[in-house]
Amino acid sequence: MFSLHRPFVALCLALLPFAAGAETVTPLAPVSVTEWKAVYGQIDTRDRISARARIGGTLVSLTVTEGDRVEAGQVLAEIVDDKLVFQLGAIEAQIEALGAQLANAQDELTRGEALLERGVITAQSLESLRTQADVLKNQVAAARANRRIVAQQASEGKVLAPVGGRVLSVPVTRDSVLMPGEPVVLIGGGGAFLRLAVPERFAAVLTEGATIHIETPDGPATGTLAKIYPLIENGRVIADVEVAALSDSFVNTRVLVRLPVGVREALLVPPAAVTTVSGLDFVTLAQGEDRVQRAVVLGGRVAHDGAERVEVLTGLRAGDILAAPLEHADDH
Repeated sequence: MFSLHRPFVALCLALLPFAAGAETVTPLAPVSVTEWKAVYGQIDTRDRISARARIGGTLVSLTVTEGDRVEAGQVLAEIVDDKLVFQLGAIEAQIEALGAQLANAQDELTRGEALLERGVITAQSLESLRTQADVLKNQVAAARANRRIVAQQASEGKVLAPVGGRVLSVPVTRDSVLMPGEPVVLIGGGGAFLRLAVPERFAAVLTEGATIHIETPDGPATGTLAKIYPLIENGRVIADVEVAALSDSFVNTRVLVRLPVGVREALLVPPAAVTTVSGLDFVTLAQGEDRVQRAVVLGGRVAHDGAERVEVLTGLRAGDILAAPLEHADDH
């Protein structure tokens, strides 16, 4: 058996394919193999924000449904509060009445100024007329400001998209009665990423920036472990994985993810070095001038230095000289 504390040595010529009849021999040495943990991740959006009602009233229009793409600031729905319409009408009437009173007060002020020049009225009476005109002018300004406030409230009946993205949920229907702050449309935006829940025993071996292998709905892909959250929930570590061009067509879709959770040493041989005879696997070794076959127990196939290799669990040890396989008429 080889020591786990020996330096990692390359497999040298063992990484080259065996040619038919070749007499090349290669000493075996342990190499580092990444341990992978298969877990499931969920596709999620970076932002999940509700477009909410800013005023209370009746939902009179709804222009989106689940799955629609929206832009930031787009009108999604409209809420109408009939009381605001009545308030605007009342304020308009008040402004007209105050305007008429202001016009009359200004006429009185003009006449008072003419009478003061002829000495008919006192300066105190003229000042009273001027004060009355100023009060009415301020009342008109206040009424107009109040009208702008109510008009702004009425305009807030339009429900706007807070971010661009995909509509995930529409929990209301037309003619619904809504209160201020009630959610109207749930939007997922900001792009998609993978969220993982990994058993806490692997927390110490997870590192940000590690490469992650993913089986996405569109095929195999790789990602980067972008963030590991410090809070463990229900015995699991939460982590986020950045994946280029990850589709957000189906949010919360579960995909298979392989995480690197450790490194171990293993003996690897090329698949061409293995000969199967009567259901048993053999590897040819060089012993001096002779070549002998040794029965081995194989593990899984491993990608190493850009080539496919087979792990040998038992039957070989570090230092064995690997040779081209012997041919058998009954090989399978």
